[in-house]
Amino acid sequence: MNNSIYSGTKVSLSICTQSHSVRHYSVTLGSKSVRSLLMIVCLWVLDCQTAPAYHLILEGILILWIIRLLFSKTYKLHETYKLTEKEKEDLIEEWQPEPLVPVVSKDPPFLNYDVVTGPPSYQITINGKKCVNFASFNFLGLLDNERVKQKALASLKKYGVGTCGPRGFYGTFDVHLELESRLAKFMKTEEAIIYSYGFATIASAIPAYSKRGDIIFVDEAACFSIQKGLQASRSLIKYFKHNDMEDLERLLKEQELEDQKNPRKARVTRKFIVVEGLYINTADVCPLPELVQLKYKYKVRIFLEESMSFGVLGEHGRGVTEHFGINIDDIDLISANMENALASIGGFCCGRSFVIDHQRLSGQGYCFSASLPPMLAAAAIEALNIMEEDPDIFAVLKEKCKHVYKALQGIPGLKLVGIPFAPALHLQLQRSSGSRDCDMQLLRTIVDYCLERGVALTLARYLEKEERFPPPPR
Repeated sequence: MNNSIYSGTKVSLSICTQSHSVRHYSVTLGSKSVRSLLMIVCLWVLDCQTAPAYHLILEGILILWIIRLLFSKTYKLHETYKLTEKEKEDLIEEWQPEPLVPVVSKDPPFLNYDVVTGPPSYQITINGKKCVNFASFNFLGLLDNERVKQKALASLKKYGVGTCGPRGFYGTFDVHLELESRLAKFMKTEEAIIYSYGFATIASAIPAYSKRGDIIFVDEAACFSIQKGLQASRSLIKYFKHNDMEDLERLLKEQELEDQKNPRKARVTRKFIVVEGLYINTADVCPLPELVQLKYKYKVRIFLEESMSFGVLGEHGRGVTEHFGINIDDIDLISANMENALASIGGFCCGRSFVIDHQRLSGQGYCFSASLPPMLAAAAIEALNIMEEDPDIFAVLKEKCKHVYKALQGIPGLKLVGIPFAPALHLQLQRSSGSRDCDMQLLRTIVDYCLERGVALTLARYLEKEERFPPPPR
């Protein structure tokens, strides 16, 4: 095709075909708009001779769609129905506004709290009454250890109280680096990282690795800090029944079948198993040997939260891995807080160097919170020294746990929840009244009864509306 010339009401076209023969067309046009339309049609006809078939089919479909839109019926919105005055009055009368604040019970626990005076040692003074303390996580009794207190006092005089800055902005002190090194050495891992708040440790570690599109398999009895980490990760969460490895393997098999259907997606989807070493809500131990077998069978990663088992289980207090004789390298990440056995504040994660280094830029609690006060880091270091110097304290703790467990068995009307060597046990009603508030009130009466007789117990408190699987009153 070479020229197209139009003048007045006549258009002349010259077409050169593939056989090099020339065809001449002459079209007489009417108005200007008609001339333009016919010009477009003529040019499209000329292009059709050289265009590929799929191009012509696509253009034909588009033209038919445009014609359909031009001649299709238009729809008018239905007229709005006007309410009568009586109907309006009835709706207003029936309307019940939601309360501005949640309904509070007549006797909220936060308005009737017990006041502690003096140090919370194995003996504690509550509301002026001295009691034996059965409501503390001070498992090894290091909270009032004189060596720990002297180290904290010396650090207070040297560094002051706080750091006033996160680790990445002049909040890193030499005692922080020393504590991380000591924790890694104690746990026999390549590296460790410390957080300034125990709750934020696992809640920051999970979303640092698991993102949207990844999959996390979690025990139903997981603690609240794990649940917050799952929520922050925005990953796909699949819960399995508590310590039920058959149920977990069922979920893993289902996921394996889904991966086979879409291998491309499976290659970029990371899968994790998140469990506790010693569950705070059930006081029993996870079946770690079976979990490790499933890890290698289905190619998933294991995150182990050991806040209740660190400094408790194992010959040297290294937790559930030492308790079962599992190689610590089989666990991808271990997390624990230092507020229980170490009698300090904060938490730590340990594992391989490349796993820990990732948290220094991705762990929210590490990046955006002021670092651990140096005196608390110094206290934790001294507590580690005591644990390494005297490993017999773990055997003593185990025997005490068994003794208490035996003493609490067989109490009429109460059910003991936990294992014999757990440092924290639960007592719950054998038969529920059917009302959670009534059960809590009855347990509160038992706690007050014990307090009057010099034994300090405590009720387990839960954010029931935010808990994924709220435990029964205990």
